[in-house]
Amino acid sequence: MERKDFSSWLEGPPQLKSQEWPGQRLGRPEKGAGSIGRFPRRVGALCLDWGLCMLLSWWLFDFRDLATLLLFLVGQMIAVGFTGHSIGHRTFGLQVQSMDGTAVKPLAGVIRSVLLCLVIPVFFSDADQRGFHDRAAKSVLVNIR
Repeated sequence: MERKDFSSWLEGPPQLKSQEWPGQRLGRPEKGAGSIGRFPRRVGALCLDWGLCMLLSWWLFDFRDLATLLLFLVGQMIAVGFTGHSIGHRTFGLQVQSMDGTAVKPLAGVIRSVLLCLVIPVFFSDADQRGFHDRAAKSVLVNIR
């Protein structure tokens, strides 16, 4: 008897077997608007958002670590929850959407942001390159251009 529940995460990230590109099984195109946002853009957006929070923390709170994290959390909850993208997302052409392609709801933005700040859920992704924070919020990060 094979234990699928343990072997799936011990073998590393899921491999694309039944689909040719991330997001295909979600009905997302391979490239262009609506396709899954890829790693370089995601990291760029995250670094830009975190850098802006570090500047604000330095200016307002004497560069305290907790202040930086809370600024990031609040910024993500507000920006993603109400517009679907943060400054970093917008700059790198990304948007957080619900699974049906509509705007993400504020509660989903809060869930996603809180889990994103825990960092660990980001490292667990599926074959569609959706981290646990996106899966829990029932959202997907897509390209908008």
